Amino acid sequence: MACPLAYEQPSLNKAWQAFIPHFLTILLIWLVTAVFAGIGYGVSFLITSGAGGSSDFLTLALSDLGRAPFGILSSLVGVVAAAVPALYYSSGEIITPKAAFQSLLRRPLRYFLAGLLFAVISTVGFLACILPGIAVALVMPVYVNLIFTTDRPILDVFAASFNQVYGSSHGFAFIRIQVVVGIVAVIVSILTCGVGAFFAVPVANFYIQNAAYHRGMIS
Repeated sequence: MACPLAYEQPSLNKAWQAFIPHFLTILLIWLVTAVFAGIGYGVSFLITSGAGGSSDFLTLALSDLGRAPFGILSSLVGVVAAAVPALYYSSGEIITPKAAFQSLLRRPLRYFLAGLLFAVISTVGFLACILPGIAVALVMPVYVNLIFTTDRPILDVFAASFNQVYGSSHGFAFIRIQVVVGIVAVIVSILTCGVGAFFAVPVANFYIQNAAYHRGMIS
């Protein structure tokens, strides 16, 4: 059972108030993500440069292989930023940088496998006919919440997320909220040349997590 705050009617003001004390946590997560990604590309560049800029298959394979571990770490840390709102509404406590990274380190394999499963299914969905991929993407807020706040098996979490969104009488209302909030976040980001994304994206995540509880997508 989440904290009472999670079940309140969502609003932009409430989402903003929830985001402000978490700004430093989310910023640090993004910085660590960027550092890992940068190291990965640096390793890739060094491998390519060491081969004299060659673009043969072996060089490209080694370059990708060298970048892969850091790409995985970057993605793994990055997903915690999306989980901060879920952890906050679940506990009712401010998620500090220490608490966020401790959450990641407690079950890194679970989060890696959960992310891999979701990425594979989403990719297959988009390649199949685009619409299935969109359908899968729209369950992500519920999926992320259940992965980080419960101990349920990953496949069970995915099935439950899908059923909660598309099997609930409030499911399509929740989907509309995601679409509208997502469009607003994109518009704000574009109009501010990307700077606004540092605020719009996390505020949108807080709003959507609050809406998920309020609409009964998460109990």
